[in-house]
Amino acid sequence: MREDPTSRRHHVDSLLMRESLLDKDLMAATDEHAPVVRMLADAHVVKVGGRSIIDRGRQALFPLAAALGRALEEHRLIIGTGGGVRSRHVFSIGLDLGLPTGVLAQLAIADALGNAHILGTLLAPYGVVAIPPEIFGHLLPFFLKGAPGVIMNGDPPYSIWEHPPGIGRIPPHRTDAGSYLTAECFGCKSLILVKDVDGLFDADPAEHPEARLIREIDVAELKAMDLASLPFDEVLLDLLPRGRLVKRFQIINGLHPERLTRALAGEHVGTIVHAD
Repeated sequence: MREDPTSRRHHVDSLLMRESLLDKDLMAATDEHAPVVRMLADAHVVKVGGRSIIDRGRQALFPLAAALGRALEEHRLIIGTGGGVRSRHVFSIGLDLGLPTGVLAQLAIADALGNAHILGTLLAPYGVVAIPPEIFGHLLPFFLKGAPGVIMNGDPPYSIWEHPPGIGRIPPHRTDAGSYLTAECFGCKSLILVKDVDGLFDADPAEHPEARLIREIDVAELKAMDLASLPFDEVLLDLLPRGRLVKRFQIINGLHPERLTRALAGEHVGTIVHAD
């Protein structure tokens, strides 16, 4: 606080005082100050696929839940769940009705939240609870102090404010993106995407048995490959380079639950995608 000697008015000195928040040089200068605080630096974010894992039922989910239970003895986990086939059915109906992207995003949240409660029930013996979306952001650190892990709907809370996609009307920020944004916001130790494939391939392995597994790749290389499809939300390729705290994620096969244990220990057991 300082006093203007002429006007006798008091002013608050700050970097952004009387500045436009549209100035690119000013925005760049905000990175030159104190580093971003890591709120939950020892927690891991684990995203469990809806269609790839949960929709397969007990055959896939029970062994993975057991692996998560064992992991909770050593690690603090924030577990995000994806939507499954029901989300795709809702999207299909919504598109046929002409619903906008924001409404489709809100509908998708309900499916992923249902899967969070399913997985939360299986992990209840380990003290894990599914946090309602409306209190998740405010009370996450509190819950992790009292429990080894929490479960959340993986969708980001954009809801009707979802960003319009470049192609079509399907919401671009789905549960992989929401889990990444959680890890980035809270400065978590790692992000692991649990799917039903060994990682990223140079072609769809279901249609091309000769497809090659890509063990590690950066965003620029992956964009240059221009693959027809990806086993994660494509918008991650835009989010990852902008991240300050989380600059990589690993895709692992949840049908081999032991790989989750190894990934949490820092091992490379799938595909690592990194920003540079």
